[in-house]
Amino acid sequence: MSTKRELVAKAFNNEPVERIPVGFWHHYLEDEFVSGVEHPENFNKILSGAQRFKDEFDPDFVKIMTDGYFYLPITIDAKTPEELSKFTTVSNFHPWFTDQERLAKGYRHIYGNDTFLFYNLFAPLAHLRYGLANGHNLSEQEANDLILHFIKANPEAVEEVLDKIADNIIELLPTVINSETADGIYLSVTDTHRFIPDALYRLYVTPSEKKILEAANKLSSTNILHICGWRGNTNFISVYQDYPAAAFNWAVNTESLSLREGRRFFGGKTVIGGFLNTEDSILYRGNKAEIQNETRRIIEEAGRTGVIVGADCTVPNDTSVEHLKWVREAAAEATPKVHIVNTIRDSHSFPDLKASV
Repeated sequence: MSTKRELVAKAFNNEPVERIPVGFWHHYLEDEFVSGVEHPENFNKILSGAQRFKDEFDPDFVKIMTDGYFYLPITIDAKTPEELSKFTTVSNFHPWFTDQERLAKGYRHIYGNDTFLFYNLFAPLAHLRYGLANGHNLSEQEANDLILHFIKANPEAVEEVLDKIADNIIELLPTVINSETADGIYLSVTDTHRFIPDALYRLYVTPSEKKILEAANKLSSTNILHICGWRGNTNFISVYQDYPAAAFNWAVNTESLSLREGRRFFGGKTVIGGFLNTEDSILYRGNKAEIQNETRRIIEEAGRTGVIVGADCTVPNDTSVEHLKWVREAAAEATPKVHIVNTIRDSHSFPDLKASV
């Protein structure tokens, strides 16, 4: 029987598996947006939550939850797009950097070397939104409106600041992708209800997102792109079709793009998800029969290679661990104990992932 690392490596390589890997994740703080730098007491709460989740469920792979460290601690009070680039980048000696290295090492200590760990990061656009919201005391929607105004007035200035933010984030990568920390990143992107027209997004936002993935790909061949559909956000999925990620996770139930269709859409690369992640979902409210039937339906529709069963996004904090175990049990039963010939072989070839960091 393959180890968890071997199972996930096979899934990334589009190889037959003894059982389909399963992974879910949730936050460990009541308010995941509270600054970890300003509230260092939350650091141990995150690791305690991770340890508890390991003891209770022990997922086949792990998304490292970066509660409290989502965004660079920046304030951008620009009143014109030309003023955007004047903000000060964050030193890699800042606790925002050093705390996250310790966080990733803490996760590796908890999970050991047999589990793939993926470090959660947000794309530069989210950091820009956060910085502008801080600088102008804006809501998320108001910050989005300001970004759209800036990108229409001077798109090159927006592209420049996103590139600057990307470079700042890239400084974090070597400390969170190595043998003592994570195996790759889980990069979260979104255009939040398509607030930026797709053509403008591709021209002026995409370069900063690809830049981070390309930098991560120099350190690891197993990096995941998460196209966030949290709280009903919809995205121009076609914007992300050619992003250089090894696996894709998106809101199947929001974007109306199934795992099977996504496999074709993203060129045969590995897909992650299937379950809706809300408090009204089968995963959250269903009984054993309902949850296991839904697991079987997802696998039957998606296929049995290049697939990892999970959710659209982060599941509610109080999701029953028993429900997650039911999914894994059904996923194991749904995997035939025979050699499977993959019909969507990916042309993207990975090195021996079993030996990767």
